[in-house]
Amino acid sequence: MKNNSYVTLELPVQWGVMDAAQHVNNTIYLRWIESARIKMFQKMQEDKLKFGKIIPILAWQDCKYIYPVTFPDQMVITLDVIELMKDRILCEGKIHSKKHERIVAISKTLLMAFNREESKKEPLPEAWQKSFTDFYGSSLFEQS
Repeated sequence: MKNNSYVTLELPVQWGVMDAAQHVNNTIYLRWIESARIKMFQKMQEDKLKFGKIIPILAWQDCKYIYPVTFPDQMVITLDVIELMKDRILCEGKIHSKKHERIVAISKTLLMAFNREESKKEPLPEAWQKSFTDFYGSSLFEQS
């Protein structure tokens, strides 16, 4: 599997995440994408996960389930920023099954910069913007 994503994470399917239909419960796919988002912010901060008063919050998420996953398997989760706005980051995550050699789910998430002291949204911190534009280039910014 060729990969040029901002974040790549490999996780095993655990026996205990299967549901009554004997496949991975739908909520687990969202947790896998969440793990990739955490890794994204660790990468932006040189493997630290420390924020000041501005933090990322999840504003919206969807997931398209394409193929059922069962134990045993290894998932390769990739996460990319597909649009960078003044106060938001639109990401796309893909979950790939090694056993079935195919994408099993695609998720889009919208993250916002949030001032936790004042409980309001903020523009994206420059350090966040720089991390993404260093990786993708300036064409990532919305055209306004």
